[in-house]
Amino acid sequence: MKGKLIWSIFWAMVGVFIIAAGAMFIPPLGRSQVRFSVFVAWPVLAGLGVTLLVLTIKTKVGGMLKGFLLLTGASVVGLPVFAVLHNVVSALFHTEEPVFFMMALVCPIGFLVGAVGSIVLAVKTKPSVPAETS
Repeated sequence: MKGKLIWSIFWAMVGVFIIAAGAMFIPPLGRSQVRFSVFVAWPVLAGLGVTLLVLTIKTKVGGMLKGFLLLTGASVVGLPVFAVLHNVVSALFHTEEPVFFMMALVCPIGFLVGAVGSIVLAVKTKPSVPAETS
């Protein structure tokens, strides 16, 4: 049961990520699209990331799949954390702070690597159904 739950959470994360990225890069029809992306999609994505991290650690997922799932979850959780840290440090010290900014840019790349790696491993290790013989 937990294995199916992990994949449900994973696919929900991929879907919300696509919606959030689309809301950020597709020209908005109004201001509501940007608000959806920032105030709804990213917190939901972070919650799904925490859930994926906890389930991956607690279940018997092993090998490279565990690494890719952890990378996917950690990247999604890290994105808003590093974005907020960048803004807080920049506001407090009135200077542009590049470390957290770069980490906030690296997190989506880590998410894509983890998601693609998880999908490839899932497809590669999926048990094949024997063909019917007549």
